[in-house]
Amino acid sequence: MTVHDPILAAAQRARATIPDDNAMLRAAADLTRALSTANPRIYWADLLASVLIGYSALAGAILVESVPLAIACGLVAMLALYRAASFIHELTHIRKGALPGFRLGWNLLVGIPLMIPSFMYEGVHTQHHARTRYGTAEDPEYLPLALMKPWSLPLFIIVATLAPVGLILRFGVLTPLSMLIAPLRRKVVAELSALSINPAYRRRPPEGDFARQWAWQEAGTSLFAIALVGSVFAFGWKPLLVYMAIHSAMTVINQLRTLVAHLWENEGDAMTVTAQYLDSVNVPPPGTLPAIWAPVGLRYHALHHLLPSVPYHALGQAHRQLIATLDSESPYHRGNYRGMLPLVGKIARSTMTAR
Repeated sequence: MTVHDPILAAAQRARATIPDDNAMLRAAADLTRALSTANPRIYWADLLASVLIGYSALAGAILVESVPLAIACGLVAMLALYRAASFIHELTHIRKGALPGFRLGWNLLVGIPLMIPSFMYEGVHTQHHARTRYGTAEDPEYLPLALMKPWSLPLFIIVATLAPVGLILRFGVLTPLSMLIAPLRRKVVAELSALSINPAYRRRPPEGDFARQWAWQEAGTSLFAIALVGSVFAFGWKPLLVYMAIHSAMTVINQLRTLVAHLWENEGDAMTVTAQYLDSVNVPPPGTLPAIWAPVGLRYHALHHLLPSVPYHALGQAHRQLIATLDSESPYHRGNYRGMLPLVGKIARSTMTAR
């Protein structure tokens, strides 16, 4: 357990009990009713364009002989596939029947080929939004990073570089073995089946229709992981290593985005909705880079905690309306930041107080 300056710890506890701002919550509720309809044309066009660009650039990175051109293709592939992968977040919030076939299409085009099938996030991310779980030990997506030791931040990023190796082992080795060894299966389901950052999080076995979705997604990803490793015998090492390098870079960008999605200043106390909002981060326009490193609406992460059912393409409009509607004293304005580097610096400075 990390020990902190008692004055800082008292400040964090006070922050966790910030009373809810009723004006902000009412305005958010009104926008939820007005903007909660997902537009299938936007979703499908965005996903398909990202997939087409991403896999075309991936092929270019593998096939071209020029090293600078291969690196350029790899960068394009990483950014496009990162955007495509980010739709996994939308899948957890889409209302049943709102986008017919989108979950299946995303898994076939993105989830299985990138070894991040949607069952790894569905049923997990919604716990992060639960009113009484956010920021507590039961939140799968929360760690008090700003209150941990300084070395925890670089470790948080370094671990992400190993994601493709870990996913190949998870699906290519442990999945088939766990089908034969019951104790291993229980461990794989509980500890290795969630895209979470809380190492203490344990997942329950799936039930009903979700269990059937889990089964085919896991089987498909397992076959892909085995075929990916087996491709070395047919095509040599280059395609696999390029794929893994792009996948690793994509995961590092996402981990950096995760690092600045919250201020990570809660030590386990239940928080009001307003306190949760103020512990979260928006990086709105006029900055343009956040649209690249926080795509598919993720630049409005704090706003998303107020409006979890509003589709990504409506969050910009919701933000503009809240800015125009709420007075200058509203806590809504305090959730907006300028970019990634100031946020990383803020969190890094907070870690310096831990001892």
